[in-house]
Amino acid sequence: MSASPPPVPPPDEMRDIFRTMTLIRRFEERAAEEYMAGRIGGFLHLAIGEEAAIVGTVSALRADDPLTSTYREHGQALARGTDPRAIMAELLGRATGICGGRGGSMHLMDLDRSFYGGYGIVGGAVPLALGLGWAARYRGTEQVSVTMFGEGAANQGVVSECFNMAGLWDLPMVFLILNNQYGMGTPVERAAAAEDFFPRAAAYDIESWKVDGMDVLAVRAALSEAARLARDERRPACVELLAYRYRGHSMSDPDTVRAAEEKERWQARDPLVTFERVLLGEGIMDGDGIAAMQAEVAQVVDDATAFAQESPEVPIAELADGVYAQPWNDDARGSALMRP
Repeated sequence: MSASPPPVPPPDEMRDIFRTMTLIRRFEERAAEEYMAGRIGGFLHLAIGEEAAIVGTVSALRADDPLTSTYREHGQALARGTDPRAIMAELLGRATGICGGRGGSMHLMDLDRSFYGGYGIVGGAVPLALGLGWAARYRGTEQVSVTMFGEGAANQGVVSECFNMAGLWDLPMVFLILNNQYGMGTPVERAAAAEDFFPRAAAYDIESWKVDGMDVLAVRAALSEAARLARDERRPACVELLAYRYRGHSMSDPDTVRAAEEKERWQARDPLVTFERVLLGEGIMDGDGIAAMQAEVAQVVDDATAFAQESPEVPIAELADGVYAQPWNDDARGSALMRP
């Protein structure tokens, strides 16, 4: 990294960072409740505990920098400014969802905010981000393509291929490895010969380093430098963020593999709690201000949930609209979903 990291954000940005982290936490806690109540179908993967990695990253980028993520992407959409109502409605499969209720939890996308989506295929978004980086270079824009993926995805062969192409073509890209130390329930030491992942990018002549993913300001500084390399010097960078998710792999995971002591140790470094201490210690917020902000966020989440619950479901006859190139009404097998 540069010897002179970016300065600490001004007070207004510090407050915005804390509010966004709080919004992600409260939104996902409510999403868990909706799932347990049976109103969210399919899978639900929560990023509770990873808020610093998400917000530190997004706050360091420009609004038009294309961003891709994994299927654990509610926080990225919220940090990019997607309406919480549209996200919650998407989780509930409602017509008012950001993808019309057809994508669900794992496939959010908001092109108006340059969020090119979460993907259910492990590592599947990385080559798409490579294409976005190539497009920025080809068009001569100042955009930086950023792709967030986990340490499990880092073992996919396509990631190495993308490292190679980005290094070979000097693409304006940032590879962000969010290492939460578990691929589903498998600890990283049982899945990777080397537990550090950033040196893999260095093998392709990509500047890379590792930072504390539980410290939002450390993440922001690292991503600011990585984005500077990509934007100003037109060469790729890779940052590994060491973090920890506080819930299981998904809502269907009972999370019995990880030791209680380990979880307690990481929860003692809760990014919301530690950053709140920074704000209080620096006099940027006081207790009353924090309480008011938390109440405002709770109201936003309540409103989003009520909106989603009251929104109409996608009509059965329209479920395949925008999913297939044309209706399957000529399918010899027939389909109850298609219009006659």
